[in-house]
Amino acid sequence: MRALRILLIVVVILGGLFVIADRVAVNFAEGEAADRLKTTENLSATPDVSIKGFPFLTQVVGGSLDDIEVGITDYEAAAGNGAEKIRIDDLRADMRGVEFSGDYSSATATSATGTATIAYDELLKTAKSEPTQVAPGVTAHVVGLSDGGNGKIKVTVEATVLGTKLPEPVSVLSSVTVIDGDTVRVKADGLPRFGGVEIAESRVRAITDFQQKIDGLPGGIQLDKVQAAPNGVEITVKGSNVRLAG
Repeated sequence: MRALRILLIVVVILGGLFVIADRVAVNFAEGEAADRLKTTENLSATPDVSIKGFPFLTQVVGGSLDDIEVGITDYEAAAGNGAEKIRIDDLRADMRGVEFSGDYSSATATSATGTATIAYDELLKTAKSEPTQVAPGVTAHVVGLSDGGNGKIKVTVEATVLGTKLPEPVSVLSSVTVIDGDTVRVKADGLPRFGGVEIAESRVRAITDFQQKIDGLPGGIQLDKVQAAPNGVEITVKGSNVRLAG
C-alpha cells in the first residue's frame, strides 16, 4: 500500500508539472502568434489570440491546432478605391484546423467564422453626404444612418427645394445585404418624397442607395451576412484556407 501511495503521489506530481508546462507553452505560443499576426496584418495594436484545446503540447507534436480564437479591436480594411479605409470594430474570428510550418513562420486555418461591427458613421462615408441635384431646383444628401428596427437601416435625407431647406429631413427604411462576398449594399425599400416634387426613381436612388466594398480582411476571410443593429451593421465573416501568418 505504501508503494502504491508513493506511485500515486509521483503520478500526481508529474501530471501537475505537465499541466504547468503545457500552460506555460500555450501562453508563450499565444504571445508569439499575436506578434506575428500584428506584423502580418500591419495592425496598430496587438490582437488577442487564444489557443483552445488541451493538451497543447500534443497538438504541437501533431503539427495542427484544433481551434484558435482571434480578436482585433480596431481593424482598418481597404474601402475598395485603394485610398480610403473603413474601420471595423471588434473583429472576432474562430479558426479551425490550424496547420503550421516546422519553424512556425506560417500558419493556415482550414476554416474560419467570425463576427464584426461597422459603425454607422463609418458606413456613412460612402453615402452621398454632399448636396446633389436630383431634379431642377432640388438637391438632397444623406445626413444620417441609424437602426430602423427589424434588421433595417434608417437612412435620413436632407433636401433643399428652390433654395429653401425643407423644415424636416425625410427618412426611408432600407435593406442591407452582402454581395460578392466583399460588398455591403444598402437599398431603400421605398422612396422618400421631397416637398411633393415628382422626382425620377433613378435620381432618388442615386442618393438613398449605396454600397461599400471592403477589401483585405485578415487572412483573406470574406463577408457572409450583414444585419442592422443599434450601434451599426453587424457582419458575419467566413473563409477557408485562411492565412494567419507567413
